[in-house]
Amino acid sequence: MKIKVPIIFALFFLLSTITSFAQELKVAVAANLQGVIKVLGKDFKQKTGIDIQAIVGSSGNLSTQIKNGAPFDLFLSADMGFPESLAKEGFSTKEPDVYAYGSLIICSTQNIGFENWERLLLSGRVKKIAIANPAIAPYGKAAEESLKLKGVLDDIKSKLVTGESISQVNTYITTGTVDVGFTTRALVKDVEGKTTIYWKEINPKSYKPIKQGMIILKQGKESANALKFYEYMLSPAAKKILKDYGYGG
Repeated sequence: MKIKVPIIFALFFLLSTITSFAQELKVAVAANLQGVIKVLGKDFKQKTGIDIQAIVGSSGNLSTQIKNGAPFDLFLSADMGFPESLAKEGFSTKEPDVYAYGSLIICSTQNIGFENWERLLLSGRVKKIAIANPAIAPYGKAAEESLKLKGVLDDIKSKLVTGESISQVNTYITTGTVDVGFTTRALVKDVEGKTTIYWKEINPKSYKPIKQGMIILKQGKESANALKFYEYMLSPAAKKILKDYGYGG
């Protein structure tokens, strides 16, 4: 039996497409990782041939989406609380692991000086302060904890501009919509060579450690590729990339 060449090519294309879909992982990614996940995904693909489709959002909103049936294979959170909660509720068969420790900074596109940043926030020089929603964004929660410890939270509440995720806060900061903002140190690397920002790291003793946790979700539990990415995120190669973006671990 003779098979026409175009049909052979069509079958080959179909098989290639199916294989491609099988090789793609859907990963729910906390907004603070928006820049570094691209680098991690590229490195992972070079090592394994597996594509990462990153769905970025606040950890709280992504957690809600997972509970509502979103078809993610893995979840990289900005804290341990959300993945631990998902594991307890049966959305994963494995307890989460810490893959990185985050750092909180205060920053601005203006060179206004952060030597005594709490006093600066109280001054008339600063009219708008960006912070991520503490209820759903761990970096927002850390910022709130630090502001409470410094005793200035109540005095600056009228100045606060709340973002639904850290990526929205970063937009407020880099566009000059706000005078200052609290965000992840990864922003410094993200805007390198594009936008000048002035920043100071917040004393990590002023907020609870930002332990960033990850879990394999139900959809990905039988996937060898999901396990490969999970293990990759704990590898020296991933740790090196994360360190370049200001993450400890």
